[in-house]
Amino acid sequence: MDIHEYQAKELLKRFGVAVPRGGIAYSPEQAVYRSNELSGDKWVVKAQIHSGARGKAGGVRICSSEEEVAEAAQWMLGRKLVTHQTGPQGKLVGRLYIEEATNIAQEIYLGFVLDRKEERVVVVASAQGGMEIEEISSNEPDSIIRSVVDPAVGMQAFQAREIAFQLGLDAALIPQATKTIIGCYRAMSELDANMVEVNPLVVTTSGEIVALDAKLSFDENALFRRPDISELRDKSQEDQRETYASDRGLSYIGLEGKIGCIVNGAGLAMATLDMIKMAGGEPANFLDVGGGASPERVLMSFKAVLNDKNVEAILVNIFAGINRCDWIAEGVVRAVKELNLKLPLVVRLAGTNVEEGRQLLADSGLNITTADTLTDAASKVVAAWKEASQKEPV
Repeated sequence: MDIHEYQAKELLKRFGVAVPRGGIAYSPEQAVYRSNELSGDKWVVKAQIHSGARGKAGGVRICSSEEEVAEAAQWMLGRKLVTHQTGPQGKLVGRLYIEEATNIAQEIYLGFVLDRKEERVVVVASAQGGMEIEEISSNEPDSIIRSVVDPAVGMQAFQAREIAFQLGLDAALIPQATKTIIGCYRAMSELDANMVEVNPLVVTTSGEIVALDAKLSFDENALFRRPDISELRDKSQEDQRETYASDRGLSYIGLEGKIGCIVNGAGLAMATLDMIKMAGGEPANFLDVGGGASPERVLMSFKAVLNDKNVEAILVNIFAGINRCDWIAEGVVRAVKELNLKLPLVVRLAGTNVEEGRQLLADSGLNITTADTLTDAASKVVAAWKEASQKEPV
């Protein structure tokens, strides 16, 4: 789960990370009011969306007057910002963060991520801040600093100091940098975050170290014990297909194709996507219905897939272990009837109670195509989709 910049900064403040003063605004009038509260002669108006590269899309503006603040807010609010991270559909701006301007002397990149190979939290830092880490890696690979944190003891002061010295910071700034690095690590560890990124972390002309931007991402599996974090979720920034599915306990990732997939098991789901592509089609989603799926859960899965208006055919691919094929078949029949499904539907069942499941499908009298193998199922659903959409084979 991602959160907004202003929310991430509020969390980091709890752990001793310095951030500029700012306030949230939902209208141009409120944006002007926030700038007056902050006083000063320059302010930064920032669109709050779950995406990086907002500045390149016009989502970050430095303003020198109330009129400029109001104009920037008027332009941003209600607009869909398109960045390389949002895709062509963009993200809707529903709120702004009005922040005091900061005089920058140096920009630094600081990130904390889970390295699954190391099975550790890894600190990634660079003296070349203000860019995406991919750009830094490509343009300044020698500037990247990596430091692995031992989970038994956590981030130690000596380790944070080493990172600060490697960044080339002045000796007088080392205590501040150490506090900031340890604070970010504590936020990640104590809040069950998957990632903490401060980019840029800046040294001001007055000799302060300040998090000018911040991004936190959280482990959704741990949100049950973090109700205060869960409340920060902004569903308007999420793919509505994925939101519908996650609210019902389904593992769903929206894609750009035309063939909807309902599969049990992440590995089988990935294989199914590959086979559809090899057969000449494009999958519309990744959906893992999970183990022990009831007919009701299968029905919910169909509804989740059909929330994508681009879906023109559906493949159900189940290898039942904990699951039972007769439960799946019952759910498929129920979904076709209750949802009045007219799209081509291919079902492949294997495993526990497979004969009972196939018999249920055969006795239903519905227009359901069955398949014995994954290869056969992928070929049939792609052929059915092409025929239904009147497209020639590639």
